[in-house]
Amino acid sequence: MEMNLGQWLGVQDCRQQERQWNRRASEEEDLTWPLTDSVGKSCAFFMPPFLSWKMSWHPQYRSSKFRHVFGKPASKENCYDSVPITRSVHDNHFCAVNPHFIAVVTECAGGGAFLVIPLHQGRVSSSSKSLFSLEKDIFKTGKLDPHYPKVCGHRGNVLDIKWNPFDDFEIASCSEDATIKIWDIPKQLLARNLTACRKELVAHSRRVGLVEWHPTAANILFSSGYDYKVMVWNLDTKESVIMSPVKTINCHQDVILSMSFNTNGSLLATACRDRKIRVLDPRAGAVLQEASYKGHRANKVLFLGNLKKLLSTGTSRWNNRQVALWDQDDLSVPLTEEDLDGSSGVLFPFYDADTNMLYVVGKGDGNIRYYEVSADKPHLNYLTEYRSYNPQKGIGVMPKRGLDVSSCEIFRFYKLITTKSLIEPVSMIVPRRSESYQEDIYPPTAGAQPSLTAQEWLSGMNKGPVLVSLRPGSELLSTRPLPPERPLSNPMAPTSPLLFNQREKLGAEDGRRPFSLLEEKAPRWAAEHRLEEKKTWLTNGFDIFECPPPKTENELLQMFYRQQDEIRRLRELVTQREVQAKQLELEIKNLRMGSERF
Repeated sequence: MEMNLGQWLGVQDCRQQERQWNRRASEEEDLTWPLTDSVGKSCAFFMPPFLSWKMSWHPQYRSSKFRHVFGKPASKENCYDSVPITRSVHDNHFCAVNPHFIAVVTECAGGGAFLVIPLHQGRVSSSSKSLFSLEKDIFKTGKLDPHYPKVCGHRGNVLDIKWNPFDDFEIASCSEDATIKIWDIPKQLLARNLTACRKELVAHSRRVGLVEWHPTAANILFSSGYDYKVMVWNLDTKESVIMSPVKTINCHQDVILSMSFNTNGSLLATACRDRKIRVLDPRAGAVLQEASYKGHRANKVLFLGNLKKLLSTGTSRWNNRQVALWDQDDLSVPLTEEDLDGSSGVLFPFYDADTNMLYVVGKGDGNIRYYEVSADKPHLNYLTEYRSYNPQKGIGVMPKRGLDVSSCEIFRFYKLITTKSLIEPVSMIVPRRSESYQEDIYPPTAGAQPSLTAQEWLSGMNKGPVLVSLRPGSELLSTRPLPPERPLSNPMAPTSPLLFNQREKLGAEDGRRPFSLLEEKAPRWAAEHRLEEKKTWLTNGFDIFECPPPKTENELLQMFYRQQDEIRRLRELVTQREVQAKQLELEIKNLRMGSERF
């Protein structure tokens, strides 16, 4: 068999490595064959057969449903143009997004201000059901009016803004004037500048750099300032000016650069300018864990959902940008470190607990790297990156309940491009051929309802977030209580909603539960399929007989998808009934044959 030059060099390289392995075999007992990439991958196919049992082969290919996720930027007409983005050098996001509004820190003479741009045209309803679309006819995009009203009440530059996760019309802002303000945003469009805040928090002695809402408790806000203090505020009071927080944490020796909560809000992680990462008890203020690792200077820190791990971004000893993964119970040494590049911009990490995906966004970069995080080694699995020529100064993230599930969108960024005064939405999409709802990439996620009151959390209670489904029409994602569920219908009853209501009235007049007589005479399998019958009436919690007519093309598509799901369920139900009917026929036939024998 003839070999070309590359194959011959590969064979010679493998033989040389075999000789090295034989020399070291007498010194070490457990050795594996040291493959190399110096010549090419062809050396892996010329491995000596006597070493095959010694080698454990681990392929680089890793099966993942998110391996082909790609970033899709919005077209120019679906971007927000002529936005006066702030020129502050503070290392913050400068942007906050929820399903109704985009808030952006901007420039303002004589103080600090930010813009609140509605996503939807006209009046915004808090009970809107169509939060899953990206149709340009319902979004207010394009050029911004240069005289667009601002939210301006601070005397210094605004450094951070955060929407209340349980109220889409309430936002917190902090400023260089050492105050935190809570604003109520009207549901209609702003007609003039908003200067009157609902609450003002005054206790920091120096400028306030960060604010963070508690993830599960209502009306609990955290703030950190350049006075090296973290303050816990209870907003569930009637006072318009709050002078004293419920707790002040004084364990930091320098400016706090980042704050992050775990899933239920029982732990708080901070990154400080003194190069230390701390895990705190936010109620007691005690330091539970502290990292003093010299090889990694952390700027941002992030809890990774329920994995009991922390991720930090910063720089290495050689000033390379770096990502480090930590065990939250042991911060002595990181589990893994990965150098990215030699740029100087701060890295902002974002974690999606539903898909276990990590996104790393660099300030001044145009790209977005994303990884898949696992509990086993290697913990960080690089997927790919979204590349763009437009550098971002800040970034905003849409909550999961505001994504477009019909296009398999799993994350959405809003890039602040200062060079073009532009806000560019970038959607991270999982390519799927099916147009139906993808249950595997949309598990139940945190909704807009708190699981604890402020007093319950302060008294020591911990609860996870209230989970909701993202399936269109499955549940109203609002803070209002859900309507009571309709009673179950009997499988033997007619399927007309009018007859259903009439029989309910008759049952109520007799003082008995509706259809009680029919249920007593119904066959045994009727009770087993009562839940399936309910699904035909209430499709994923959505009453198909009370559905309003669609007004937009997106609502029409959602109605079509619901009808397709309903048809599939009905076909499955009919198939099951046919099988049961055949089983009953066989039982009757067997009984007749047994009676004829006797």
